[in-house]
Amino acid sequence: MKLYYMPGACSLASHITLEWVGEPYETVRIAHDRLKSPEYLAVNPLGAVPALELLDGTVLTQNASVLAYLADRHPEARLEGDGTPQSRAEVHRWFGMLNSDMHPAFKPYFGSTAYLGDEAVIEKTKDNARERLDFLFGLVNDALRNRDWIAGHRSIADPYLFVMTRWVHDQGIDVSGLGELARHHRTMNEDATVMKVLKDEGLA
Repeated sequence: MKLYYMPGACSLASHITLEWVGEPYETVRIAHDRLKSPEYLAVNPLGAVPALELLDGTVLTQNASVLAYLADRHPEARLEGDGTPQSRAEVHRWFGMLNSDMHPAFKPYFGSTAYLGDEAVIEKTKDNARERLDFLFGLVNDALRNRDWIAGHRSIADPYLFVMTRWVHDQGIDVSGLGELARHHRTMNEDATVMKVLKDEGLA
């Protein structure tokens, strides 16, 4: 398999999961200014990461697709639960929130509102995003009480949450009062496999 990634982007979740399941793979690093290049658009017309090229040449895009595929391909890793529908639903409840609510909330920090052309208005969009993120991270922090992993066991939701908490630190968003969230971030940051991936991406 071949993973197309950008260092520190949401593709980091797919990169970590590939290591967790022990799937042989190679990586192709994509610079931000090459996302819309003809060469990469031929791989992923959306011009985004991740993209995972399978052995038969099929290309999967979107973390939701890539991570579910890897979890289904390696049920022994139990990254979608213990095999029961309820356990799988709990994983996807949190993964869905991270993917559909938390990830989009970061967009003003990554320039999605720059087109407005008014610094004061742009800053207001960031303030609104910060309020939304405070609420969402508060929910996650509460859910992590008395559990090490967001779904109660290690799952595909955890590397995605780790990406989000890395972005919080990169963007200077204050979540210092959320101790359970900080504990989860430390657990991930100290995981030997995660450390390897961070080093491979030039992030450590």
